[in-house]
Amino acid sequence: MAELENIERSLRDLAPADLYAALWVDPSAQTLSKVFNHLRTLQHVLIDYVPRDVSQQPPTSPRVRHRWHQGSLLFTDLAGFTPLFAANAAAGRAGAEALLAIINAYFAQMVELISKAGGNLLEFTGDAMLVQFCHEAYQSDNGEAEMIQAIYAGLRMQRAMANFAQLETAQGPLSLQMRLGIHPGPFVAADIGTPMRRAHVLLGQTVLVAKQTEAAGTVGRVCLSQTGCDRLSASLRLRLEPNTAGGSLVVDDLSPETLGEYGLTLNRRRAASSILFDRSVPGLMQEIEASLQALEPLASYLPRSVLQLLVNTAAARRIPPAFPTAAVAFVNLIGLPEAVDADYPNDTDSVVSCFSHAFALINGAVERQRGILQKVTYHSIGSDLLIHFGVLNPETDAPLRAAETLLAIRDLVAQLRPPTRQGQPLPITCRMGLTYGQVFAAEIGEPRGRREFNVLGDTVNTAARLMSYAAHNQILLDAATHQALALDAAYDCRFLGMLALKGKAIPQAIYSLASRP
Repeated sequence: MAELENIERSLRDLAPADLYAALWVDPSAQTLSKVFNHLRTLQHVLIDYVPRDVSQQPPTSPRVRHRWHQGSLLFTDLAGFTPLFAANAAAGRAGAEALLAIINAYFAQMVELISKAGGNLLEFTGDAMLVQFCHEAYQSDNGEAEMIQAIYAGLRMQRAMANFAQLETAQGPLSLQMRLGIHPGPFVAADIGTPMRRAHVLLGQTVLVAKQTEAAGTVGRVCLSQTGCDRLSASLRLRLEPNTAGGSLVVDDLSPETLGEYGLTLNRRRAASSILFDRSVPGLMQEIEASLQALEPLASYLPRSVLQLLVNTAAARRIPPAFPTAAVAFVNLIGLPEAVDADYPNDTDSVVSCFSHAFALINGAVERQRGILQKVTYHSIGSDLLIHFGVLNPETDAPLRAAETLLAIRDLVAQLRPPTRQGQPLPITCRMGLTYGQVFAAEIGEPRGRREFNVLGDTVNTAARLMSYAAHNQILLDAATHQALALDAAYDCRFLGMLALKGKAIPQAIYSLASRP
């Protein structure tokens, strides 16, 4: 059957092995109907896994695409997840299910409020979120309209946190709180990488300042950057008070009628389901080919291992949560993601192209060692990459494979061809943090809406903090990773001393990873 041969390569990646085999052995209308139904379900899953911009306008060519936007960025971060993790981790699968129920109840409420305000949820960063309110969407002259939408969404979200102030656990009552920061300005949205693995990322100083605004905020409050405050007109009935760490905090004294429940609701995510009228073999083949064409660009935004997991669990529409022991790394590319501002709003091709090359090469190095480059994410020191080993297939050599990968990444970054600024090459370096321990791996978000497979927990947070302390081209390790690497004399690990890390009650032993002797 020539038509089946034309789609066979795509079905290897997008159909479960048993369904692929059944179709190859029996390409009847009945089997083709099963394939079509699977692909339709998988398409709904993948639409929920990517930002709205990507699902509505998937890439149509292998070229990197980017565009400048004006808008307001809203960052959140959750306080209280670590003790909640500890209270459930000892209970195994039951504890994982209990933790997932709590965290997804939180995300479901936040996603609903973001959607009602017209926000575009770009990603979950662990237990944090990044939301975009675009200036273009509101047709405002000075950006005040989308700022107000973001502020009102933030106030509604903080009010909803009252539902998580008293959580009953085996360790006693615990609570979740949230920091939330908003900053407006120009930023680049880019789709980088290769046709096999892409990422939708934001670049520019606006992204960095928005994250710093959240980090400088106070739990339970909405924090605005100074630029955000300046965008608000004096006639607006919104009281602000100074934030000691910078910017201002919004005073939530609005009546329920004034704040309301809805903002501007834009662009519903859900695509219409295909209706299958022609159930003949030629008709089914035509529909399957169309489904594959729609699926392949969306599938490229997921790590291949995660995509395979989604393909195999599409019928159940659910990935069981777990507490695997894994190696987690963060890689911060210094000097590159924020360099797009130097030429705003002119040519940014060279910076975006270099970042795309770095992402593609790093992903290749990670997959070579059976790791997963989860995503490009954001911290107060800049854009970075979250990488993990052993989450889907726990293996005792995960720290060794992670260390080998980070050494390779350091070499790759040193060999990048940097863009130039005023005739001089842009200095590009990296810093990294690597930890080894238990993580919470689950499909987080809205169970039947916007969600992602992600890893959370203290092991992840500590890797990010080690990255932020690292010097240029330095790889910092925690004690557990050092202990695992000490079994292999080929690694040169050096004790740097005891370091007080945020969220840790006592100083932690820190090590650096040098090159092999």
